[in-house]
Amino acid sequence: MMDKAVSIRRVKAGDENSLAYVQTESWKEAFREIVSADILSQCTEIERAAEMYKMLLAENKGNGYILELDGRPHCIAWWDAAREENMRGFAELICIHSLRDNWHKGYGKMMMERVLDDVRRAGYSKLMLWVFDSNVRAIRFYEANGFAASGKKAACPGCGRGDVYQGNVRQASA
Repeated sequence: MMDKAVSIRRVKAGDENSLAYVQTESWKEAFREIVSADILSQCTEIERAAEMYKMLLAENKGNGYILELDGRPHCIAWWDAAREENMRGFAELICIHSLRDNWHKGYGKMMMERVLDDVRRAGYSKLMLWVFDSNVRAIRFYEANGFAASGKKAACPGCGRGDVYQGNVRQASA
């Protein structure tokens, strides 16, 4: 049962530190048994993540959201047009991350509903995402939100040792 004040808003300049914090803390929990410790350490450098978000915000690149609980950031999401050449016409959920202390309480679903609504309003009928084959918790979350494995596989860029992503697709219903 949710007993906290919940708000979801679009990100804005100045949110880079909150975005970086949620992303890096989420990665530390969600990927600690999926990617090597070296890669995880590199990918969870908060200053590096904050700079990335600062650049995305300055360039107005993509569509980002923060879900706040009692005014404190808990969950983030980011989507844009699919980055792959052969996925023209698809939107891509680039990330959805949340802090572990409130996993399994419905906040991720709320964020996903917001993203799906935004994707539909932007005129997309298909949304794709990549997820590690071994990230069973995330795969179950995506399946519960209408995604299905596409059969596409790719090596994780920047993961160093050939961790495999699986492509997942959802038809965005009107």
